[in-house]
Amino acid sequence: MPSLVRTRPGNAAVPHRLANTSRAAIVLYWPLGMALVSWRYLWQTTPLHRTEESGDSGDLPPEPPAELVDERSQLAESGSGPLFHRRFIVDIHGGHVDPPRLLNTLTADLNQAVPSEVTAVHDLGRTRPGLQPGDEFVVRMPGPWDGPVRVIHRDDTALRLMTLAGHLEAGQIEFRAERTGACLRFVIEAWARPSNSLVRLLYARLRLAKEIQCNMWVRFCRSTASLAGGRARGGITIHTRKVPHTPEGV
Repeated sequence: MPSLVRTRPGNAAVPHRLANTSRAAIVLYWPLGMALVSWRYLWQTTPLHRTEESGDSGDLPPEPPAELVDERSQLAESGSGPLFHRRFIVDIHGGHVDPPRLLNTLTADLNQAVPSEVTAVHDLGRTRPGLQPGDEFVVRMPGPWDGPVRVIHRDDTALRLMTLAGHLEAGQIEFRAERTGACLRFVIEAWARPSNSLVRLLYARLRLAKEIQCNMWVRFCRSTASLAGGRARGGITIHTRKVPHTPEGV
């Protein structure tokens, strides 16, 4: 599970003392936090509707803006093994905000929606409100990886991030809010491959990292429904399309 550390645009470095202190605290607290998260995940009452199927070239991630890609960018093609195109969808009933306001609330502090048992957000100095293209975060992991990301798209209803060198995944993730009938729909859509063979083993073969990630995004969807002032209607849909690592795929 990650914690998010704010950095200034174009600089993923974190002050040494803060990095060591935050990492030590996360590592020491992580076993208890994971136990709490797993327990709550097992006993949650929100229905989960999961489907998995084979994907194709239509599941590849959007092209990132060229001006935001550099030597630190960790694009999907640089990863290892298959690409996973995943969508976590929750329809929020009874909410009192529109899509732009919900995105503004989330981008003001992403820590509002992540599982608090194993995460902490450190703001190292915000030079402008919300999140804008070029802004970067370091996603602190209790394991051997950090998770640096860069904002590559932001509009009234969507925020998209790109992974940077050192992240355990290679690809993109988007948080999106939209109206569907009388409901407010929130979607987390990810296009990512394991960054290396070890992560591939944990994610694609042993499925450990995949289930931990699923746990986190389910909690994120539920928290977002609460932030919108509503509740998850009909549970949470989790749709996964797996694209093999072939010349026709990734």
